[in-house]
Amino acid sequence: MKILFVFGSVLLLLTSCGSQPDNKRLTYKNIVILSDLSDRLNIMPTKDLDEIHKIVQYFKNECVKPGEKIGDKSSISFSAFSQKNAVTIDINQIKNLAEKQRFINSTGEYKGIGLSHRIVTFEDSIKKVYDKTRNPGLDLISILIEKIENKSIIKSNTFVTDGLDTTFINYDNDVYIFTDGYLEYRNKSANSQFYFGVPEIEKIRQYCIANHVDILTALETNSSLNLPVIKSNGNQFLDLHILETHERDFDTKNQIYKYSKGLRDNEILEAVWRKWAQGSGFRSFEWKKY
Repeated sequence: MKILFVFGSVLLLLTSCGSQPDNKRLTYKNIVILSDLSDRLNIMPTKDLDEIHKIVQYFKNECVKPGEKIGDKSSISFSAFSQKNAVTIDINQIKNLAEKQRFINSTGEYKGIGLSHRIVTFEDSIKKVYDKTRNPGLDLISILIEKIENKSIIKSNTFVTDGLDTTFINYDNDVYIFTDGYLEYRNKSANSQFYFGVPEIEKIRQYCIANHVDILTALETNSSLNLPVIKSNGNQFLDLHILETHERDFDTKNQIYKYSKGLRDNEILEAVWRKWAQGSGFRSFEWKKY
């Protein structure tokens, strides 16, 4: 019995003195900017670019943090809905840590061609797309779903381990969609699944008036007024931001709305988009008017 007791004590001592796993969780940003380059831009073309500039500065100063942060893995990309290829800055493409920091801080071989320069060329590329591209109307939701299902805009969580210590690498996938919220496109007669324009808005408005209900109640009680929910495995990893730049029912000259509060186009569009996003399982949804 004494021998067993001594052996057990030694085993306990060895176990307690052994290394404990040092697990870490790190979170980075994957910012995706998608633009609806329709004739809405004929009204105020520079508003998008001003807002995109704010997002780019957030990426640089709050995500990558040159001169402060080490080993960032964040990324930012831009494309028009009508384009397949995106303009991208992906910090994690440089795997060597020392080289990555020289790129981030624009030093060494990256002096003059590092992150600061890449951000300038990134925004210049976006401006050129805005200057040259106009679409008559696209099926934005179908294109968005396709990008999600093809995993072209999602960065997946991963981990690295040395057998004892594990670092979990998580990504916040923020998708910013620049649009006026109207889902109008050609060939509605061929496929009206995600078409949502003036007639659909008016249908909700008249339903609210006829039944003395607000927009949310109308959408809850009459399913035909909603956009069809589309669930995808990737939706749960996306924070969806809709940035609305133009209200058609607002008279800018006389500073007056065509419809009373509670029945305006923007309010209806926000409610419809939000209900669709929540039903489709997106991690979060933001509607921003600016």
